[in-house]
Amino acid sequence: MNLLVIADPLATFKTYKDSTYAMMREADRRGHRLFALEPEHLLLRDTRVLGMASAVTLKDDSHDWFDAAPRAPVPLAEFDLVLMRKDPPFDNEYLYSTHLLDLAERQGALVVNRPQAIRDFNEKLAVAKFASFAPPTLVTRLESVLREFLAEHRDVIFKPLDGMGGSGVFRVREDDPNIGVIIETITVYGARTIMAQRYLPEIRDGDKRVLLIDGIPAPYALARIPKAGETRGNLAAGGTGVARPLTDRDREIASALGPTLRDLGLTLVGLDVIGSHLTEINVTSPTGMQEIAQQTDCNPAALMIDALERLHAARRSGDRTAPADAAASPSLHR
Repeated sequence: MNLLVIADPLATFKTYKDSTYAMMREADRRGHRLFALEPEHLLLRDTRVLGMASAVTLKDDSHDWFDAAPRAPVPLAEFDLVLMRKDPPFDNEYLYSTHLLDLAERQGALVVNRPQAIRDFNEKLAVAKFASFAPPTLVTRLESVLREFLAEHRDVIFKPLDGMGGSGVFRVREDDPNIGVIIETITVYGARTIMAQRYLPEIRDGDKRVLLIDGIPAPYALARIPKAGETRGNLAAGGTGVARPLTDRDREIASALGPTLRDLGLTLVGLDVIGSHLTEINVTSPTGMQEIAQQTDCNPAALMIDALERLHAARRSGDRTAPADAAASPSLHR
């Protein structure tokens, strides 16, 4: 399988914990051929979506871990599968990338996760589609409404809709003397819409990342436990990742969401669960694979490559092939 990975620059990967790195290693171990590019290397020329792609060869060194060939323009439909793994923020450039990938799909490319589904599932707002599992939630830019929500719940979380890694997240209590400046800061004086959720004290036991792979939950979640004096459990904010077997509630949430998300083309999803509540649905570049693999007998990266191989096989058996002119390009068929 010729696998194209769209991600941040490979040289910036923290290989000891990066899930994209783990998937690339597993794909390489199985003999799949790897290519890589960054979103800026996507382009539309006339009617065709191309990528300035590099063939990537992996090396044993975890620091100097790859060699990349010079970039060359390749129609995305020529790859067997395109894995979209660009990290947030989901800004306009990210949006434009999903539009180009939409066009590539129409030309025969198999893109995971599906670009339309990535657009439709803002990682914070998506919980509203499954509100029965979510804590009390508010989305607004209005200070008066945010203050009303705080007065009702007394202890809340404010967070931006486009952040990652816990960036820009505030815990606010009703007696906080800085309520006004916090709301002004996070909403940029009412110019930016944010999310508010009731604070869940179960965060002390961890903000669990449940990985859904092709609609099925991995058997272990990664509980991200906040460091002392910190509200956020995100590993990027200093949290500690502890792999734990799924609880009955975790499985209930995963079973309810899994088939729907899979059918929308979301092959890899990271559900964030605090206590018994679903707080986020991560669809851009869910992480946690290496931490789970290091602490358990489960290898999520292998489960993900299994899923990609099934998707590729289903595409081939269904005779849903790329356009005939794509096969004429010599770049992948040397």
